[in-house]
Amino acid sequence: MKGFLFLKRLRVTVSLIFFLLIFFLFIDFANTFSSALINGILYLQFIPSVFKFINLLAISSAGFILILILTLLFGRVYCSSFCPLGALQDIISFFSKKFRKKKFYKSQRTYNWLRYSILIVVAVFLMFGSILFVNLLDPYSNFGKIISDVARPVYYGINNLGTFILEKFEIYTLYRVEPKSYNFYSMGFSVAFLGLVGYMSYKHGRLYCNTICPVGTLLGLISKYSLFKIQLNDSLCTSCGVCAANCKSGCIDTDAKTVDFTRCVGCFNCLTVCPGNGVTFKPSFKKVTYTNQSEKKTNSRRKFFTESAVMTVGVLSLANKVLGEEIKEGMIPVVKEYPVTPPGSISIRHFNNFCTACHLCVSACPTHVLQPSITEYGLMGLFQPRMDYFASFCNFECVICSEVCPTGAILPINLEEKKTIQLGKTNFIKENCIVYTDETACGACSEHCPTKAVNMVFYKDKLTIPEVTQEICVGCGACEYACPTTPKSIYVDGNPIHQVAEKPKEEESLKEVDPEEDFPF
Repeated sequence: MKGFLFLKRLRVTVSLIFFLLIFFLFIDFANTFSSALINGILYLQFIPSVFKFINLLAISSAGFILILILTLLFGRVYCSSFCPLGALQDIISFFSKKFRKKKFYKSQRTYNWLRYSILIVVAVFLMFGSILFVNLLDPYSNFGKIISDVARPVYYGINNLGTFILEKFEIYTLYRVEPKSYNFYSMGFSVAFLGLVGYMSYKHGRLYCNTICPVGTLLGLISKYSLFKIQLNDSLCTSCGVCAANCKSGCIDTDAKTVDFTRCVGCFNCLTVCPGNGVTFKPSFKKVTYTNQSEKKTNSRRKFFTESAVMTVGVLSLANKVLGEEIKEGMIPVVKEYPVTPPGSISIRHFNNFCTACHLCVSACPTHVLQPSITEYGLMGLFQPRMDYFASFCNFECVICSEVCPTGAILPINLEEKKTIQLGKTNFIKENCIVYTDETACGACSEHCPTKAVNMVFYKDKLTIPEVTQEICVGCGACEYACPTTPKSIYVDGNPIHQVAEKPKEEESLKEVDPEEDFPF
C-alpha cells in the first residue's frame, strides 16, 4: 500500500509540474524561458510531437515515441501525468468534492460509439489532409487556447492592477503590459470548451477523456496491450465498491471484478483506497478472457467501426471570405487574395497542415500581430494564427514565434534569415491615400518601413506620395498598421509560398573625410 501511495504522489507531482510550466508558457509576457527550455517542456505533448517529428524527422522531436513506449508499459501515462488538460480536469474534480453532496464517482457507460466515431472522423480528415478536428479536439492545443484566450487577459489585468498599486508606493518591480486586440470568436470557443470540460469534470471526473478526446481514445486502444495493468484480485477483492467510488474514469466493475483498462487514465486512486489490498498493479501476461456479454460488445464494436467508416466519406469545403469594412464613398475596398502566415512557416499549405492552433505563438508574440483566424484560411484552418496587420505589425528584429512552435508549423529561423523572408507583398491604392483624397501630407507608411520598400516620391506642389518597391518588401505589415485610412491605402497580400526579398540598395556614402585634414565645414 505504501508503494502505491508513493506511486500516486509521484504522478500528482509530475502532473502539477507540467501543468504549471505549460500554464506559465501561455501567460508569460516577459519571454522568461529560452527556446530550448520551451521545447523541453513541450517535448512529451503527443500531437505536437507527432507533427514536429514528421517535419524534422529527428529523434530530438520524437517525444510521442516515448509516450507510446510508456503506454505499452504502464497504460495511459500521458493522460495521467503529462497532459495539461487532464491536470486541469483533476483540479476541477478535486475542488468539486468540496462542494458536491455526492463525494464519490460511479461506474460509467463506455460510450464506445462516441469515442471511436470521433477517432475515425479525425483519422479520415487527416487522411484527406485536414487537421481541423485535431485543432478542435487535441487536449494540449485546447488547453493552450483556454489559457491564451481566457486566463492571459485576466493575468494581464492583474499585473497592470498590481503595477498601478505598487507605483503609488514608488515600487517599480512590475511594469504595465499593454493589452492588444483579442479575437472574440476564438475567446468564445475557448470559454465554451472550458465550460464543457469543466462541467464534465465537476460531475463525472475524466468523462471528457473517455468520450471526446481522440488522443485518449488512441492511447486507450494501445493500453489494452500494456505490460502492467490495474487488476482486481479475485481472492482478496470483496466487491465493496470503494475503488469504483474513487475511480475518476468510472471504468471499474466491482461485481464482475474487471477493469476497462482502455478507459483507465492511471490516476492510481483505486490502489490507495482499497481497504483489503484487492486492487493490484502488476504485469499481465495472460490473454483477457471475455464473458459472453463482453464478446457481444466486441462484435458490436467491430460492426460499428465498419458502419462508421462507410458513413464518414465527406470532406468539408473551404470557404475563404474577407471580413468587410465600412467603406467611404469613392474609396476602393481592400481585398486580399491570401492571408499572411508567420515567418518560418514556409507556405500557407505547410502551415495549415501542421498548425494545431495551440496559440502559443499568439501568446508569445511581443507585438501581438499573430491573431486566431476565422475565415481567412477557410473552415479547415479555423483558429490557426495569421498575421493581423490591423492589430499590429511583425517586429523586424524578432523570431520568437519560430522558437516556440511545438509542431514545426513554424520552423526555427535565425534573425538574418527572417530579415530576407518575404511573407507577402505590399500594394498601394492611391485612391484611398489621404495625400490624394485630402491633399494632406502623411508618410506614416514610409516612416515605419524597416527596408524602405515604401518610399515617398514627389506628387505635386510640396506633397509626396508613397511608392512601393515590392522586390525589397518583406511583408512585415508595418506600413499597413501605420496607415491611418479606412479602408487602408496600403496593405500586404500574403505569398502562398514565402519568397526571398532582395536586400535594399545601400545609399552611396557621402564624401569620405580625411581625418588629417581640417573638418570640411
